[in-house]
Amino acid sequence: MLVPIRRLALAFALCCALVVGTTAYADSRSASQHALGVSQPSPTPTDEERKLAKTRFAVDAGLAAGATYEWIVKPFKAGKFKKGHHGRTMALVKAGLAGAFAYNRLKAAVANAEADPALSKALAPLTAGIEGLKNLPHEFHRSDSPDATVNSYQDAITKVKDAGASAGAPVQDQVPSPQQLMSSP
Repeated sequence: MLVPIRRLALAFALCCALVVGTTAYADSRSASQHALGVSQPSPTPTDEERKLAKTRFAVDAGLAAGATYEWIVKPFKAGKFKKGHHGRTMALVKAGLAGAFAYNRLKAAVANAEADPALSKALAPLTAGIEGLKNLPHEFHRSDSPDATVNSYQDAITKVKDAGASAGAPVQDQVPSPQQLMSSP
């Protein structure tokens, strides 16, 4: 079944606008903090941050895991990313948003883990792998077969969950709402 070019162009424009908008928002936010003279957070965590580090890590990693499973892995297993499948474009758009959301939440989880010595040691080897997820949402759009992309997300989530469990912060999948996906900074 052929999809009209206008629909594909609209989906592509929407994806680009979302990516550019979130990137520009984050850049303007950090630039405005520097312009206002807002001090950077101290490198040593406070006692309150240490107390809540594992909880915040588990929540952020759980949201990343839930988004990855719900909008990337499950549609992939159902064959929704295959060429010619009805609803493929929408499934790819949702997967791209979920990928960006998962990357954002994993970065937040790593930042939270830095306040806890056991978590920071467990996650130290995974930071490069998490950073590698940055460009994967674009791979959903470009590739004919997103097998490697899905496997990359699944592997990163599994490693983060294992590292959290080994440090005493077990991670449970939490499916974010579509509003959370759209409002992720």
